[in-house]
Amino acid sequence: MKNGNGQTELIRAIADLEEDVALDLVRHSLADGVAPLHLVEACQEGLRQVGERYESQEYYLAGLIMGGEIFRQVMDLIGPVVTAHASLDISGHIVLGTVQGDIHDLGKMILEMLLNCNGFTVHDLGVDVSADTFVARVQEMAPDVVGLSGLLTSSYDTMRDTVARLRAGGYAGPIVIGGGQLSEEVCQYVGADYWTTDAVAGVTLCRRLVEEAHRDQTAPVAE
Repeated sequence: MKNGNGQTELIRAIADLEEDVALDLVRHSLADGVAPLHLVEACQEGLRQVGERYESQEYYLAGLIMGGEIFRQVMDLIGPVVTAHASLDISGHIVLGTVQGDIHDLGKMILEMLLNCNGFTVHDLGVDVSADTFVARVQEMAPDVVGLSGLLTSSYDTMRDTVARLRAGGYAGPIVIGGGQLSEEVCQYVGADYWTTDAVAGVTLCRRLVEEAHRDQTAPVAE
């Protein structure tokens, strides 16, 4: 499988829940030297389409679960290759969770797997996570970054409340919100520092934030 048409084939196979086809495409792509992150991006788009079909009731919950399982198996193939080529000189601790009232998990799952492959320690709080739980776990773990996930527009108010509670609880680090329908306007409304609709971009953002924080911590103090 080559880039372009091959990625289109992989997107279609995942969207159609064709497990064996998707895994074979990934195996051949890795053997052909296709960049693992290109495959991850294709998987992400395939899963996005699975989510759309679930929302439109073309797929039921079993289809959503199967899409996630296909992705997990794909990551079992891709993960070691990504890890072998990842720069692990900078790592960090990240707390992730889908906010209360929302149970969408696919985007968060993709981000968590990519972060793990890039040397991050990820504390996944799951879905439908209350502001109280976020505050308690963040105070306990003192992460470098907090990530709030939500796909439903109704989750924006919950994100806003959670961000306010985290700040009131003493967390001063970066807060990133993630979800397929986010925008700069939503980020400002919620009060978060950053936003992303893409897991690969989210990993890049988290690396930058952690690297900047480490540079600030190690910078010499002026006399």
